[in-house]
Amino acid sequence: MDTDWIERARERATLHGVLADPARLAIVDLLAWSDAAPSEVGAALGLSSNLLAHHVGVLVEHGVVARTRSEGDRRRTYLSLVPGALDGIGLPGGTPRPTPARVVFVCTANSARSQLAAAVWQRHSRLPAASAGTHPADQVAPGAVRAARRHHLPPLGIPRALDDVLADGDYVVTVCDRAHEETPGIAVGHWSVPDPVRRGDDAAFEAALAQIERRAADLAPRLTPAARTPEETP
Repeated sequence: MDTDWIERARERATLHGVLADPARLAIVDLLAWSDAAPSEVGAALGLSSNLLAHHVGVLVEHGVVARTRSEGDRRRTYLSLVPGALDGIGLPGGTPRPTPARVVFVCTANSARSQLAAAVWQRHSRLPAASAGTHPADQVAPGAVRAARRHHLPPLGIPRALDDVLADGDYVVTVCDRAHEETPGIAVGHWSVPDPVRRGDDAAFEAALAQIERRAADLAPRLTPAARTPEETP
């Protein structure tokens, strides 16, 4: 008998047991769309802090959810799904959401993560994408430009302020903890991507880009372009 197959079956059975609780399944379902602070998860699901802490503890213990410290407000943590943790049993949260007109990626300076996210998005979706910053820098980070060239991404743009970019119908994804904390209620999704500019080396930009690529590939199939009006149809 294949002992590896038996062990994999046991692991899957354990995961099914962990997700059999409705509250834990709801937490995973929410995190399938966006990283979130525990307070945001509790508010969205109507769970008390004690009950939420218990369920998150179980998910962390079984390797489904990870905790990371915010790069903005260091007192805050973010919860995210562990990549690959639910492979083989199906990922909750797969139901498509209302179709937006555009996806806008936001970070603080609009000099690296949000620029790379908008460029990567074009590989995965025909939905238009843009990027912006809460405090835009004077120029794009050189490390981001190098990373984009290495991966044959479209040219990165000039940093722009969020207020100058945001429009009705945008699906906003923050890719920076600080930007997420500075714009409550604006973002539909949040990706807690470490800031590569702080380290500045190519390895940091590669790590950020790899995470962005994985997340874009996951989100894109669940967002489809809004239908054209008769006036817009050629």
